[in-house]
Amino acid sequence: METTGHHTLSDLFAQLGLASEDAAIHEFLITHYLHRHEKLSAASFWTEGQKEFLANAIEEDSDWCVAVDELDSLLRH
Repeated sequence: METTGHHTLSDLFAQLGLASEDAAIHEFLITHYLHRHEKLSAASFWTEGQKEFLANAIEEDSDWCVAVDELDSLLRH
């Protein structure tokens, strides 16, 4: 997995193996959500690999953090 540089939300979706076009991201965001105290990496809609990537991005304060934080925020609608 790539782990260098500035990453956009679209880059994050691609990294997670999801469709990364604007329409696909929008559809994902309107069909998925996080409960108030639910951790992003613990959500039931991720695969184990996706959960691990998201957890590691936050724990290691990687260059994916900004995109991961943005996704977290968007899923709390």
